[in-house]
Amino acid sequence: MRESSNGLTVLVVEDDWLVRADVVLGLQQEGWMVLEASTGDGALKVLLESNTVDLLITDIGLADAVTGWDVAEAFRTTRPMAPVVYASGGHNNDARQVPGRVFLSKPVVISGLLAACASLVKGRRNSALRRS
Repeated sequence: MRESSNGLTVLVVEDDWLVRADVVLGLQQEGWMVLEASTGDGALKVLLESNTVDLLITDIGLADAVTGWDVAEAFRTTRPMAPVVYASGGHNNDARQVPGRVFLSKPVVISGLLAACASLVKGRRNSALRRS
């Protein structure tokens, strides 16, 4: 991992190793510090061990019992305003959509994912400036 040019760290949670590798590479090429997990349980462990995660990108349907919804809920328990990008080949659950969250349909286009991440981070920074 290299130093993030934007000073932010993203956790990518995806059980398909090829998709995860593509997303990780795209983010790293844009200067993000990237952590990754292949299961929901693995993602929860990363979140417990690291307090540096600024953004979560998660597949909703993961191979283990812990879903992407569960990971995001745990993430936002300690970081309530942290941005989350959900991805799924299934249907979007609008009931879970709140400010600071984006849903992307799979297959995810890397340029769209990067744009969503930039938008969420910019929105978070603008909110922080308004509160100051």
